Amino acid sequence: QVQLVESGGGLVQAGGSLRLSCAASGRTFSRYAMGWFRRAPGKEREFVAAISRSGGDTYYADSVKCRFTISRDNAKNTVYLQMNSLKPEDTAVYYCAADEGGYGSRRFQVYDYWGQGTQVTVSS
Repeated sequence: QVQLVESGGGLVQAGGSLRLSCAASGRTFSRYAMGWFRRAPGKEREFVAAISRSGGDTYYADSVKCRFTISRDNAKNTVYLQMNSLKPEDTAVYYCAADEGGYGSRRFQVYDYWGQGTQVTVSS
């Protein structure tokens, strides 16, 4: 089992940047593909980005491609989401998720563990 704790959210002006972190417990972090999802008020959960177990493959939603970068440090049991050129429509609660044995999926159904979320608010 793995526990996930997100941090780094906050309030930022449009065009600004934030870096989210997701720290995982346990010593088997490299067994998990990791994903970031978000949920805006009144909207469905939405895929943002995913990364394979080794970090060699990354996947992005079209809405964040070229603005967001997902990365991981398996030695630190941490996955990151660097968010640049933020827009008001990026406002949401951001969740990280772990998929044991996975490859990095856009489907939230395959993820086994979820963090509690961190709020990102982008003002116009």
